[in-house]
This record gives sequence, structure tokens and C-alpha cells, in this order.
Amino acid sequence: MERVTGRAANPGLMPMALHVAGREIRDQLRDWRILTPIIVLTLFFPVLMNFTAREAVNFVTRYGAPIVGDRLIPFLLMVVGFFPISISLVIALESFAGERERLSLEPLLATPLTDGQLYLGKLLASLASPLAAAYLGILVYLLGVVLAIGWRPPPVLLVQVLLLTTAQAVVMVCGAVVISSQTTSVRAANLLASFIIIPVSQLVIGESLIMFWGRYTVLWWIVLALLLIALVLSRMGLHLFSREELLGREIDVVDFRWAWRIFAESFRGGADSVSEWYRGLIKSTLKKLAPPAGMTSAVLAGGFFIGSSLARRFTLPADWVNLDRLTGGLGDAFSQVGLLTPAGWWWVVWNNVRAVGIASFLGTFSFGVLALVLLMIPFGIIGYFTGNIALAGGNPLRFLVALVLPHAILEAPAAVLAGAAVLQLGLSLISPPEGVSLGERWLKAAAVWARVSLGLVLPLLLLAAAIEVFVTPRVALLILSGS
Repeated sequence: MERVTGRAANPGLMPMALHVAGREIRDQLRDWRILTPIIVLTLFFPVLMNFTAREAVNFVTRYGAPIVGDRLIPFLLMVVGFFPISISLVIALESFAGERERLSLEPLLATPLTDGQLYLGKLLASLASPLAAAYLGILVYLLGVVLAIGWRPPPVLLVQVLLLTTAQAVVMVCGAVVISSQTTSVRAANLLASFIIIPVSQLVIGESLIMFWGRYTVLWWIVLALLLIALVLSRMGLHLFSREELLGREIDVVDFRWAWRIFAESFRGGADSVSEWYRGLIKSTLKKLAPPAGMTSAVLAGGFFIGSSLARRFTLPADWVNLDRLTGGLGDAFSQVGLLTPAGWWWVVWNNVRAVGIASFLGTFSFGVLALVLLMIPFGIIGYFTGNIALAGGNPLRFLVALVLPHAILEAPAAVLAGAAVLQLGLSLISPPEGVSLGERWLKAAAVWARVSLGLVLPLLLLAAAIEVFVTPRVALLILSGS
């Protein structure tokens, strides 16, 4: 009987989360200050977009370019769905921070609800209003476009727009709820929301270009990527949420001395000399980086094979990749680009360090994903030319050994280590260990990134650049001209 009573008292994660969500939604529906702006702006914006679509179609038709209007209308359809989400994001931003300021959070946290039930319920409630507003805006816009110009979207395109709207709403709301649970005021949450709205707005611009060029199949990959990001953010929020910390957290204060102490201690790793520091770097730090290094290696190898497969679709003329024809001008080409000179070495070093730096910076704000994407690009380019050489009847192994392998022996491990360190830095935000704050966990991961970058990646890039400038051209001339 005791077990039955316990189950009745705690029916499970989803039922109680839905109960919390229902309570939150009822409170939202009773507050006219929330409903009025959402409804008015949600209905006004589709009317504005209908006017824009009608005028755009009339304009391009007048000049004989109706295809432009046909591809502009789906973009406006997507914008109509995105606009209410950005407005309604304030509901998610104040889900915890707002209740804390209104002193209504303590009674809720005192209930027998688990952290997971409470967090998921708040998340679902914060998601309901933005999605409802987005769907309403899309419906009003579609009705207006059908009545005004008779345009009807293909069923597949409509499904894509609805999925994109839903995925973007889930990502933005999940991120906003995480911010709200980790901040102490609505003002701070609103300021941090720029890290959500700006990247998603840039994504919408990218989606508009895809729609304009008619590459609608790419939208499926964007939907998949957004759903994966939403899953990561949801897991991150559930892992980080703790009612004890939420109640005990005071106003956020920037403590640079504490941050520097944590970073410096983690960077030094308890070493008293450079040799001891390097031993710790090799024995302990690299061991911890083994899983992300393996993932990074797989991604970079995947970039090479993706580039190779693209060679079949975008094949270069055979004369462009004929190594025997190009051999005679290799020496002049190397001289023109500055190889075999110290200036060329500095140029290669600067480009490699800059590329790794940009990848690290972008990876910090994307859980390491953008870093891996940027690091994939050179491997994809190499794979693309390798595939074209094979299709032209050449020897791809000869190309790799002559022009890539000499410096890639050091450059590829540097890329793997850089990607692994950034990936670990991004993943540190998702699952910090118990008893360690999010900021402390991130500072320690940043120290690991700095250790690996300064101790291993930078020396490898310096040596790889020297080989690329002074050795690879001679190897290429020897191999390509000798056969």
C-alpha cells in the first residue's frame, strides 16, 4: 500500500509537468497585458506582409520576373511565423526570474514537485503562447495571400515552414528558460536574450537566401539541426536547474579575482616548471580530451569524404586538375604565392592561427558545433580536389603525398586538438558536475582550451607552416616532375 500511495503522490514527470504548464497558461490568459500585444501584433503583422506580398508580386510581374515573387512569398510566410515568437519570448525570459522578482517563486518551489517536473512544466507553458501566436499569424497570412493573389503553397513547403517555425520556437524558448533560471533579474535575462535572438535572426536571413535560390531540400537539414540544438538546450536546462540554488542565488556580481584564480589554477595544473606543466598536459589533459578528439577526427574525416563526393556533382574540367600538365608551372606558382620564403611562412602561420581563433570563438557560442564546421572546410576542399583528380584519371594518392601529406602530418593533429578543446569548452555548459557552478566549470574548460592551444596547437601550427612553406613545395616538385 505504501508503494501505491507513493506513486499516487508522484504520478510521473510528464503529468505533473502538464499540470504546472496548465497553471502557467491560465495565469497568462488572465493577464491582458500579455495577451493584448501578442494578439494585436500577431494579427497586424500578417496583414502588413499580405500588403507587401501583393505589391511585390505586382512589381516583379510588371518587369517580367514572376519567379522572384513566387520565392518571396514563402520567405514572408516564414517571417510571419518568426515575428510572434520573438515578441512572446519575454514570457520565457521571466518564467523564473520574473517570479523571483514578484516574490511568487518561493511558494511554487516549496511544493513536492521535482526539479524536472517544475522545469519542464515552465518550459511547456513558455512554449505554448509563442507557438500559438506563430501558427495564428501563418494562418492569417495564408488566408490573406489566397484571397489577394490566389497563391497557395505546395504542401511540402508548408510543412517545412511549419517545422522551421516550431523548431525555431523550441530553440529560442529553451534557451530563454535556461537564461531565466540562471539569472537573478528580468533585466539581466532580457539583455542575455540577445545571444538567442541575434543568431536565430541570422539563421532566418540564411533561410531566406536558401528559399530565394529554391534549394528547399536544405531546409530539412536546418530543421534537423535545430531539433538537435533544442534537445541539447533542454538537457542543459534540466541538468542545471536546482531550486536550492535558485532560491539562494543573490544578485550576480562580476568577481574578476575569483575568475582569474580559477582559470590560473586550472591552466597551471599544479605544475612548478615548464617541463612538469608539459608532462601534465600530455598525461592528464590529453587523456581527458580523448572522447572529443575522437569525435573531432570523425567529423574532419567526414568533411574529406563529403568533399570527395561533391566532386561527382560539381566536376571540374580535366585540364584544371591534370597534375602532369601543371607540373611545369609549379615552381613559378610557388614563388608567386610567397612559398620558400620567410614572408610566406609568416603568412601561412597567420592564416592558420586566425582560422583556429575564429573557429574557437564561434564554437564558444555554439557548443563547439561551428568550430567543427569551420575546421571541416579545409578537409572538404582537399577531398573535393582529390575526387576531381580521381575522376580525371589521375592518381589521387600522388596528389596527397606531394601537396598535402608533408605538412598535414602536423597540421591535422593540430586541427583535431583545437576542435577537441573547443568542443569540450562548449560541452562544459551542458553538463557541469554536481557541486560546481556553471561559471566555474566554464572557466576550467577555458583553461584546458588555453593549455592545449598554447602548449600543443600553436607549436604544431608553427612547425606545419614551416614544412608547408619550405618542404612541401620541394617534395611536390620532386614527386610530380619525377614521374
